Amino acid sequence: MKELFDLTGRVAVVSGAAQGMGQATALALAQHGADVVLVDRNRTGADATGEQIRAIGRRAIVLDTNVSDPDAIAALFRQVDAEFGRVDFLGNIAGDGHLAKPEELTIADLHRVLQNLVIGRFAMCQEAGRRMLQQGRGSIMNIGSLASSTALGRGHIAYSMAMGAVVQMTRELSTEWSHRGVRVNCVTPAQVVNPSLAARMQDDPTLEGRFLHGIPAGRLGQPRDIMGLAVLLASDASEWISGAIIPMDGGNMAMNAGGTPGHEQRPIQAFRAER
Repeated sequence: MKELFDLTGRVAVVSGAAQGMGQATALALAQHGADVVLVDRNRTGADATGEQIRAIGRRAIVLDTNVSDPDAIAALFRQVDAEFGRVDFLGNIAGDGHLAKPEELTIADLHRVLQNLVIGRFAMCQEAGRRMLQQGRGSIMNIGSLASSTALGRGHIAYSMAMGAVVQMTRELSTEWSHRGVRVNCVTPAQVVNPSLAARMQDDPTLEGRFLHGIPAGRLGQPRDIMGLAVLLASDASEWISGAIIPMDGGNMAMNAGGTPGHEQRPIQAFRAER
């Protein structure tokens, strides 16, 4: 039923809209009728996304807000008020992590990651949520990670701590807001190809193969993989879905193969002997 996924007349705010999953989310929402506020420090990339959205007849405004700064986020939503007077969907996607061994991670870098991925994401939810609560309806899609629920190793300690907080933030907001019409869900991707990951795989030719070993679907994620989920969660088709943690990982979590320990695997016979 097409009307279940019709977003005509709705306004979406999408962070990280210059590339990757943010861009794919913004384009998918616009293709289904939404007007979109595109947020990214990469103004050139976000402008290019905006041109694509305007070409299909939807409104798009571009803002280069720093989404780790609560004051800047408050100003962003005041602009949304002035331009559109409402917000129906938040795609909470942008945010930088940091790789470091646990024994080498500085407290300053940990603070920076938590500011980027927890404080900033909460401030986005809070500003969007206040407006949605006044409207009596709205939907928030937080982007977490495989690392929200399982340990990855490989220097992901700060990122995993932050992503775990994003999942619990999602559950708490859903519990507080769902009865007032505001749904909050979290999508947890495995490895989705973006410029940063592509550079890491170029530096380490074994990396892609190690990732694929844990993905039953047999391929890495692509930004397009978020498009259907974003439209579902923005639309009335998901009106009874809230507080959900939705893997987007090619079966990785189901196989329980997300992490890489810091030592060689013990022989399988040893595990059998202990069971």
